[in-house]
Amino acid sequence: MITLANIHSERLDDAQRVTYTANLFGVHFPMRLERTIYGMADRLAPAYNGGYWHFYGLSKGGFYMAPATDTLFDVSCENGADGKLSADALGITACLYAYSHLSFGEGEFAQTCARHYYLLRDFMMEHAEARAILRATD
Repeated sequence: MITLANIHSERLDDAQRVTYTANLFGVHFPMRLERTIYGMADRLAPAYNGGYWHFYGLSKGGFYMAPATDTLFDVSCENGADGKLSADALGITACLYAYSHLSFGEGEFAQTCARHYYLLRDFMMEHAEARAILRATD
């Protein structure tokens, strides 16, 4: 468990993954959000080539996911930022990008993504790699 900014994360076990994401995002998780997150990771980190991801619930109702590896990823972002991110930081960054991108749609899912962007951003602000994540996302 990681505790940041009075928000803590807890890694979900395999039995919790489907129910947790369905409760937060409904069918939009497997149909839109999950694939958008994977796509963002692929764009940000050329060495990323898929694999198993850990899912994390945040104590204030948020969610993020991150590659299940100890790899440090070289990242290059559309805003010109580049550097190295841990798998956890890459996952947070990819989720923030995905939430932001999908929040510009219409309807309840867009509002849900906007809400989750801010929940995750609050958690991220105390992360050990917060500066690198901010460079990548701002």
